[in-house]
Amino acid sequence: MSGWEEQTSSAVRPYVITGGRAGAKGEVLPWESLVTASEVPPPPTLQPEYRRILRHCQGMLSVAEVSAHLGQPPSVVQVLLADLVEWGLALVRPPAAPTARNDVVLLRKVLDGLESRL
Repeated sequence: MSGWEEQTSSAVRPYVITGGRAGAKGEVLPWESLVTASEVPPPPTLQPEYRRILRHCQGMLSVAEVSAHLGQPPSVVQVLLADLVEWGLALVRPPAAPTARNDVVLLRKVLDGLESRL
């Protein structure tokens, strides 16, 4: 990535980056969804923000982490990620569903064990 690309992408207004879109076409990706780049090579005409996302997503990152790396609001990153998923350039793993009931006894044992090590 050139220094110019790095400097300008954070200075560009979010509505320019998303093409004026405020939301994704489909479902909004939760911030804790895990994203990774697919094996599909990106086209050479892909705009710099998409390329930066794909570079950061070589491993699994959450939507919030991608947002922090790019220095863009999560809502902007959600739109860009939705595009990448639609184009087959990124894969998303939804967040784990919350459990219906927490095992308070187990949580207490874990807490007690951690406190005993301090």
